Amino acid sequence: MAEKKIIAVVGATGAQGGGLVRAILSDASSGFAARAITRDVTSDTAKELAKLGAEVVATDVFDLESLKKAFQGAYGVFCVTFFWAHFSPEKEFAQAKAMATAAKHTGLKHVIWSTLEDTRKWVPLSDSRMPTLMGKYKVPHLDAKGEADQVFTELGVPTTFLLTSFYWENLIYFGMGPKKGPDGKLAITYPMGDKKLPGIAAEDIGKCALGIFKKGREFIGKTREFIGKTVGVAGEHLTGAQMAAALTKAMNQEVRYNDVPPEVYRSFGFPGAEDLGNMFQFKRDFNQDFCGARNLEVARALNPSLQTFDAWLAQNKSRIPLD
Repeated sequence: MAEKKIIAVVGATGAQGGGLVRAILSDASSGFAARAITRDVTSDTAKELAKLGAEVVATDVFDLESLKKAFQGAYGVFCVTFFWAHFSPEKEFAQAKAMATAAKHTGLKHVIWSTLEDTRKWVPLSDSRMPTLMGKYKVPHLDAKGEADQVFTELGVPTTFLLTSFYWENLIYFGMGPKKGPDGKLAITYPMGDKKLPGIAAEDIGKCALGIFKKGREFIGKTREFIGKTVGVAGEHLTGAQMAAALTKAMNQEVRYNDVPPEVYRSFGFPGAEDLGNMFQFKRDFNQDFCGARNLEVARALNPSLQTFDAWLAQNKSRIPLD
């Protein structure tokens, strides 16, 4: 029996990385083994992954030598950053650069970089339709990831650029779920107008990533189908009204969609409100480009078990807090 190829997964205890580790471990025919990279190997999530069969490795993603050791001997690596841990686009870029450099030094055959658009390609800093944040960004948590794409390319790392979508888990953990208004009615509030928001179950991102690694293994040395390419994934593209209707049905009580102007959303005052207000405005104003980059058929081909919003709600509605 052929030895399994190792996929090293950065952020293995997070949403995307954890989804990939579990996808690898639950697919005995994939030909891959999972190396879970995390800051804290003593966390409950890290221990759970170890019990499931992952090799768990402690690594500092800011430390190039630490990353080189973690990547050594792996066939591929899944690279991801988490802006909301520090709210610093500069730190995100530094992490991405360290991961790309370590990938280059260790001779990996396939890297997936979980990225997003650099919105400044659509909305220059001189464009006053959207305020500039932190001096040089329009949407900091998107722009730094998109800017880091060039590092992987310039270093010649064999990379698939994976464009992700709005996690439906944001309704549970990130305060974006239904909230009661002054009239006592529940509503979700996004500055999206009637435009569609590509969304996905976080675990499905990991399953799509596994699909890309499997395809990459098949095609390396032949057509190299996904190497150097950008692949966008989503479970569905839904308007705010459609999301509210699905929530109403799942919750068995009315949930409305409250559309507000981006400037109002930016004024809400919670940490990251300006960033998220700009993010939603970008997705609204350039909706065709944003949705077009996230092909549902491609996502389903990579992950045949891809969930719809209704299917996700059926499993997770009880976890959504109703404020």
